[in-house]
Amino acid sequence: MESPLPIRKIIHVDMDAFYASVEQLDFPELRGKALAVGGNEVRGVVSAASYQARAFGVRSAMSGVLAKRLCPELIFVPPRFDRYREISMKIRAIFLEYTDLVEPLSLDEAYLDVTENKKGNPSATLIASQIRERIFQQTGLRCSAGISINKFVAKIASDYNKPNGQKTVEPDEVIPFLEALDIRKFYGVGKVTAQKMYQLGIFTGLDLKKKPIEFLNEHFGKSGSLYYNVVRGIHNSPVKPDRVPKSVGAERTFTENLSSEVFMLERLEHLSVELEQRLRKNKVAGKTITLKIKYSDFSLQTRSKTLDFYISDKSLILDTATELLYQEKLHNSVRLLGISLGNLNTDAPEIPVQTKKSLSVQLKFKF
Repeated sequence: MESPLPIRKIIHVDMDAFYASVEQLDFPELRGKALAVGGNEVRGVVSAASYQARAFGVRSAMSGVLAKRLCPELIFVPPRFDRYREISMKIRAIFLEYTDLVEPLSLDEAYLDVTENKKGNPSATLIASQIRERIFQQTGLRCSAGISINKFVAKIASDYNKPNGQKTVEPDEVIPFLEALDIRKFYGVGKVTAQKMYQLGIFTGLDLKKKPIEFLNEHFGKSGSLYYNVVRGIHNSPVKPDRVPKSVGAERTFTENLSSEVFMLERLEHLSVELEQRLRKNKVAGKTITLKIKYSDFSLQTRSKTLDFYISDKSLILDTATELLYQEKLHNSVRLLGISLGNLNTDAPEIPVQTKKSLSVQLKFKF
């Protein structure tokens, strides 16, 4: 017999093709066209695709070369993140009119806990409809929503009637809904995991539910317990309004592959400046610097170093990133570089942050 499920009213709101829709909103000549934000027909990676482009198989994280091959009429436009953030803040303000329990996942999606809400509306389904209409009225953009008893099911449900739709999974519908679900639809089950599950005879939620927890832990490690619980509707993670980032980073894909470390140092300097600005905006610092290198053959390498002190200064970031660049010989020419700062001081922001100037003073007086 299944244990009773905790009843909360969770909404997952997901903007429809957000970046591409903003571009089509601001530039009428792009409306109805196959559009890709980011990348180009020579290189780079697609950040987002309009629904017209998706009809040809174009997806985010796809190379621009492949996207153009799939859709010869594809139009590439550069991303405008400042504009996306501006609209995202307007959308978040609408959320906060209904509840303070808003957990943004990115610029274009968020969880809302409306179990108790500012409107005194007992229907999460009606609240989701109102929010979607308010977003359209104030921004001209469409979104989809999923409504259920926890974040996991709400996330899956929001993708059910896209674009411009919503789906509610009532408490007594959760178990049948999950049992009938294709395993590929489970949030967090990617292509590799799905293939592994297929090999183990797991094709639907019901197949997954039949497997004992020992079996799942043996084949999927720590994720085994998660799969065991979520297919039973058990996912007690609360909506966290102050979602703390684990790392802050910046990266760039280059129009031409870089083979000279001199040119790479120039790019790392620009990335260090950008990363410092993001750290200041988030009012955080960190100890662990990670250098991300993607080679021309698309192989990926990361190199990390953890310092004894917190930093957010662009000079110290660049110094450490440079050290990591020269740590070992590059395998090939480079198409992407990225720097991220982790091990953040989000739990102890009062700890002093090291700067280039304060470090030089310490070294000067060191015996």
